[in-house]
Amino acid sequence: MSNTVFDIFVIGGGVNGCGIARDAAGRGLSVFLAEKDDLSSGTSSASTKLIHGGLRYLEHYAFGLVRESLREREILWGMAPHIIHPMRFVLPHQKGLRPAWLIRLGLFLYDHLGGRERLPGSHFVDLPSDAAGAPLRPTFRKAFEYSDCWVDDARLVVLNAMDAAARGAVVLPRTEVISARRLDGLWHVETEDVRNGRRATVRARALVNASGPWISDVIAARLMVSATSRTRLVKGSHIVVPAMFNHGKAYIFQNSDRRIVFAIPYQRDYTLIGTTDVDFSSQLEDATADDEEIAYLCSAVSAYFSKSISPDDVVWSYAGVRPLVDDGKSSAQEATRDYVLEIDGDGEEAVLLNVFGGKITTYRLLAEEVLDKLASRFPAIGPAAVQGAALPGGNFPVDGLAALQGKFSDRYPAFPLDFIRRLTEAYGTLVTAVLGDAQTIAELGHHFGGGLYQREVDYLVANEWAMTAEDIVWRRSKLGLRMTNAEILGLSAWLKDNPKLDSAVG
Repeated sequence: MSNTVFDIFVIGGGVNGCGIARDAAGRGLSVFLAEKDDLSSGTSSASTKLIHGGLRYLEHYAFGLVRESLREREILWGMAPHIIHPMRFVLPHQKGLRPAWLIRLGLFLYDHLGGRERLPGSHFVDLPSDAAGAPLRPTFRKAFEYSDCWVDDARLVVLNAMDAAARGAVVLPRTEVISARRLDGLWHVETEDVRNGRRATVRARALVNASGPWISDVIAARLMVSATSRTRLVKGSHIVVPAMFNHGKAYIFQNSDRRIVFAIPYQRDYTLIGTTDVDFSSQLEDATADDEEIAYLCSAVSAYFSKSISPDDVVWSYAGVRPLVDDGKSSAQEATRDYVLEIDGDGEEAVLLNVFGGKITTYRLLAEEVLDKLASRFPAIGPAAVQGAALPGGNFPVDGLAALQGKFSDRYPAFPLDFIRRLTEAYGTLVTAVLGDAQTIAELGHHFGGGLYQREVDYLVANEWAMTAEDIVWRRSKLGLRMTNAEILGLSAWLKDNPKLDSAVG
């Protein structure tokens, strides 16, 4: 590889970096992507798990961002209907906060700004007569209901990386960019394998810095260039508690501080609650949901649900740091969620493109715009051929998930329905690649706990760059919620002794 000159080198294995790599490879460009940790190990796996237009952004007059985001919902749903599905959101009306007429106006815009086709529109809800009212305090009498989509965020990243690799991209997690310099019209990027310390130099015609919250550090310390845009690091924390309701709808709650908090059905037996928006200035690796944030989230939802929760009810928490564009807003909640693409390099100079900001919902648009900005550097570049194409496992109709699950239940009759359902919702049409010709539980190999068997682990190691227990139980799946610490440690020990890790993807 030392003699190869890549068209594009991408720094960062989050949703933006992997989306850019996929788009570039789909246009016929040669691509090298390096991520210093696991794919989606940062912000991209620490979201609220939503593909949404951003209803609250309307209050900040971000109509363009909302319109783009609304359009993306159904496009992304069509690309990955196994990991993205529609969800209805119930917004109880809280007297003294936003007036009902303002909410109706906002939802009217939300229904019509983005060219909605398949998702149902908004409507009024009489809570005493609706199942959505049962878990709420009886003081709440009316609500509004609208549509958005849920997404398995970490799997979205991995599927983009898989598709990029299938189209020829080199994708290397656990590969840190140490430095990069321009020489003779090319970028010379020094990388280090964080597992063994081996270093290599990769040459590329263009460098895309999609390192998320690390972008400023990469610019200053690794690339040693300057940038016009600045980032504002904002931490969003989430908690997971045992299920607080037994229907499939989610809630969006208004709070007196004008923040909103979601309560979302999660992994069938839990409720996901978030998020907070607080400015962050500590070490990025130390981002966790602190005691104050956890207490805030518990208090926020307890003001709406009949059953209160406390920090003692939290079974898992996580936090992610969003690299928002610093637009000078006074509060983290008001800071823009839009992105800025900044190009450095003129004439024959090797080009650098820095990606500031962005959100999961608009990652596809961002990738397309990145490649459009770089197109003049690559006369032979093809059109945006993959942008609406199905992601791995997603090549079935958007309303066909239940039928696909039924197909696999028929093919693998010895396996529990819940097991088949989980695999279908994670791998889509690739379930057969995971299970192969197995017809009995014994043929799945060692059971690590929580419904995780050796055959699935082998698949993840061989095809999805999984290397550690954390990769598998908290990113490729959320089985960490169902496994004991001893079981996770057992998986970790097995992986350390697994020779297949040395010959896995990448």
